[in-house]
Amino acid sequence: MSGLLGKLFGTGPGGKGGGKGPSPQEAIQRLRDTEEMLSKKQEFLEKKIEQELGAARKHGTKNKRAALQALKRKKRYEKQLAQIDGTLSTIEFQREALENANTNTEVLKNMGFAAKAMKAAHDNMDIDKVDELMQDIAEQQELADEISTAISKPVGIGEEFDEDELMAELEELEQEELDKNLLEISGPETVPLPNVPSISLPSKPAKKKEEEEDDDMKELEAWAENM
Repeated sequence: MSGLLGKLFGTGPGGKGGGKGPSPQEAIQRLRDTEEMLSKKQEFLEKKIEQELGAARKHGTKNKRAALQALKRKKRYEKQLAQIDGTLSTIEFQREALENANTNTEVLKNMGFAAKAMKAAHDNMDIDKVDELMQDIAEQQELADEISTAISKPVGIGEEFDEDELMAELEELEQEELDKNLLEISGPETVPLPNVPSISLPSKPAKKKEEEEDDDMKELEAWAENM
């Protein structure tokens, strides 16, 4: 029975490497540690995405090159985030499968103990019982092979971006900035200008009068800017 369990988990004489592998409890703990690490990576990438989006908005109407670079970095972070989501799903599936396998190991041990007791009670073992046990073990081996094949598929990270999509997103950011600037320029209310004095001023030389009008205009402009 111990030889069959070794073949099932690859730790027996027929297993890969021929050495003693980690226990299911150790492997489960490592998978949980990996899940925690990837979750922290997710939080980091989400913050970076928000930062790059803010940078794109900031440079949208002033520096298109910087805005496009920020959007490209945002797309890369979003792609990495999606890959981590997929990796977490795979690790979670593997951990659950390993936990089930660990449970099955205990079950198989107890079944082996019961088989020994049965053998002591009966001189001859029923061959049908043996075939059924071997079929269960073969199914577990097939499940372990399917899991190993699924998680061994590499995932590549590309650098291709849709320029039209980036430009469309940049135009939306530019429109938001322009609308915001128009609202700031228009202001909530229009402040009325003071009334022009109706009293006629004494006549002065033309040149001096023009200088005084220029001074009045400068004062009026300064007053309007301070409003």
